Amino acid sequence: MNPMRGSRVVPPNTADRTGQPRQAANVIRDAGTGEHHMALDGDFDKSLSRRAMQAELLDAETELQLAFAWRDHRDEAALHRLVTAYMRLAISMAAKFKRYGAPMNDLIQEASLGLMKAADKFDPDRGVRFSTYAVWWIKASIQDHVMRNWSMVRTGSTSSQKSLFFNMRRVQARLEREAASEGRKLDGHQLRHLISTEVGVPLADVEMMEGRLSGSDFSLNATQSSDEEGREWIETLEDDAEQAAARVERNHDLETLRNWLVSAMGRLNERERFIVTERKLRDQPRTLESLGTELGLSKERVRQLEAAAFTKMRRTLETEAVEVQEFFA
Repeated sequence: MNPMRGSRVVPPNTADRTGQPRQAANVIRDAGTGEHHMALDGDFDKSLSRRAMQAELLDAETELQLAFAWRDHRDEAALHRLVTAYMRLAISMAAKFKRYGAPMNDLIQEASLGLMKAADKFDPDRGVRFSTYAVWWIKASIQDHVMRNWSMVRTGSTSSQKSLFFNMRRVQARLEREAASEGRKLDGHQLRHLISTEVGVPLADVEMMEGRLSGSDFSLNATQSSDEEGREWIETLEDDAEQAAARVERNHDLETLRNWLVSAMGRLNERERFIVTERKLRDQPRTLESLGTELGLSKERVRQLEAAAFTKMRRTLETEAVEVQEFFA
């Protein structure tokens, strides 16, 4: 279903149901849910930034009144005013993530979504300022967006991996500065180990993240040279699977060995075949004692019958091949 179906755009600077002028960015109101969403266009970041800087600054008392109005009475005007007042905070936090290469419009959009989630879930009874609460939601929304779009390869999204993704370069630079000030030079292994300890993640995670952050995505279908006849990189990868010739040879040897064993066991009587099968051909071999109980024989007698059966089979197989001797080891 199209999420925009049944929606209408409420332009800015129009009066809401309380008669107060709307000062925020364009808002899309979903006719089915009544939820508000920011409408983004080409010059969204510039126009919204200007409006955000002109928005009112809320004191603690007004902030609480708006939060109570939304939570208790679902007052959309109060929600709209609360979100608008802190849009400058969302834009400011979005700007801090520009270095990850995401378009500023997208970052502001994600920050706006985080801000609206915070406004919707904020509990004024907890006694904290809304700005303090909103920071976590805004940051989490932006970070999730950056990690989803950083690479075609899905980057880990656990709390430890997220912390490593956003802090690894900063921690690495600080550790290198500290080592340089002490006249030391850290090699790659030492540096990765220190980062692992500092961030609190396994060393393997640091090594994996270092590889992902070291370069951009590279298609294995790209050619090795500009020549149209050049090989694709995927053709240079070594196949670790068993080669066809080796697989055919192994299957042939196993089938031959199986035929030899079937032939040798055909020379045994029924009781001897039963003992050999239970002792050697089961995933969990039975004990001499359990076989003796079932056959009504002593444990020693079962052992003698087993040895006699192996002797018969060995004589039959001695003329076949050396490989079958491993069966009796």
